[in-house]
Amino acid sequence: MSTSTHYAALVIGSGQGGTPLATAFAKAGHKTALVEATHVGGCCINEGCTPTKTMIASGRVAYLTRRAADFGVHARDIKVDMEKVRQRKRDIVESFRSGSERRLKDGGVTLIRGTASFVDGKTVRVRGTDGDKTISADRIVINTGARPVVPRLEGLDTATFPEGTVLDSTTIQELGVVPNHLVVIGGGYIGVEFGQLFRRLGARVTILQRNSQLLPREDSDVAAALFKILKEDGITVHFNATPTRITTSAAPHSMHPVTLTVKFHDGAEIELQSSHVLFAAGRTPNTDTLNPGAAGVSLGPGGYVKVDEQLRTTNPRIWSIGDVKGGPAFTHVSYDDFRIVQRNLISETGSTSAATITDRDLLTTYVVYTDPQLGHIGLHLHEAQARFRGVALQVATMPMNYVARALETDETRGLMKAVVNKESKKILGFTCLGLEGGEIMSVVQMTMIGGLPYTALQNAMFSHPTLAESLNNLWGFLKDV
Repeated sequence: MSTSTHYAALVIGSGQGGTPLATAFAKAGHKTALVEATHVGGCCINEGCTPTKTMIASGRVAYLTRRAADFGVHARDIKVDMEKVRQRKRDIVESFRSGSERRLKDGGVTLIRGTASFVDGKTVRVRGTDGDKTISADRIVINTGARPVVPRLEGLDTATFPEGTVLDSTTIQELGVVPNHLVVIGGGYIGVEFGQLFRRLGARVTILQRNSQLLPREDSDVAAALFKILKEDGITVHFNATPTRITTSAAPHSMHPVTLTVKFHDGAEIELQSSHVLFAAGRTPNTDTLNPGAAGVSLGPGGYVKVDEQLRTTNPRIWSIGDVKGGPAFTHVSYDDFRIVQRNLISETGSTSAATITDRDLLTTYVVYTDPQLGHIGLHLHEAQARFRGVALQVATMPMNYVARALETDETRGLMKAVVNKESKKILGFTCLGLEGGEIMSVVQMTMIGGLPYTALQNAMFSHPTLAESLNNLWGFLKDV
């Protein structure tokens, strides 16, 4: 049975941009609906930021407990209760999710459960457990997000693996045991976070990276510093390595039921036996069931929704925000997308100019939650060199063992790195791989937002001893590129 309802605004997907945008539409007096296929809150709350950082906190406690003797504290041998780690994660996720649902309800948004697909440029069909619904709207926002990529690997579709042994970034968070040997396929942000987490929880960990460095987007010296940290933590990393085949052991109750055949770029091959395998080699946009062509919405490379600088799709009545539109897949980017669409379609700002994403990458930030954290804002050195040809650049690099607070806490691994315009002294990019690297990066972010030169940090009076005061000293290492 199908019913039909018309709304002023329809948001498809309740991620970190979609939920506040739907609420903003409703509070502005527009009859608004939000369609959600799985959990309210999107990836961040349910499978991404919230649960993973909750689990990483457990991993850090295990790490510090094992290091207790370094600080003159003698602790008993630790035992990791993986079911407790999992339950703590579940409880926090549920609290965040219920809060998002409550905000929608209190905001006057109609929440519709099901999977949406376009019928035409203003109509969608929602397939839910309680039947189909047809919805039309004056304005539609696509916020369907992305999901882990399923790799093409010989044997993956034909073999029957023991339950819970072949995992992605969502299913690995539901493990009730610590893996004996976890093989992580992918040395990007997701792979290194999970690899270090499960090593700290007690697993043997091997990372397979198809490139010649971890985190390929980072400058090579930063990636090398992170590799050194992971190696010190006891993680094995194979570079230039591609898995070609996966099989399962016929032996019952095997400790290592999964075998991976790995081929290196030089032609060599090895076989790895593992208890668990994590696929962490990218994500793909959720556009395959959306039928965007029926609405005149064009897709770009990889199936991502094409948008202009105002986040409008090729249909002028439809916008797209969040991971599904491509670009940096970070929660704060999704939330910034919400702010842009809200300002252009809802807010009365008095401005005659539209909000856009033009040059937003110059101030885009992110944090990789390894320990130590890797916080970054703006351009990497290789990006700055490509964008600012003919402009004199300088680079400053300082190891974290020059930071007093890091020495006092015995957390000296990593480095800071900044790229500046030599003439204007403006900061173009900054990275901190170090203790609370994300927080140190945020101090630099404020300087860049304010358009201040690096000398504002060099000459600032920070409290002692803090991590921020290291920003007095970094600039003494500036050198011409």
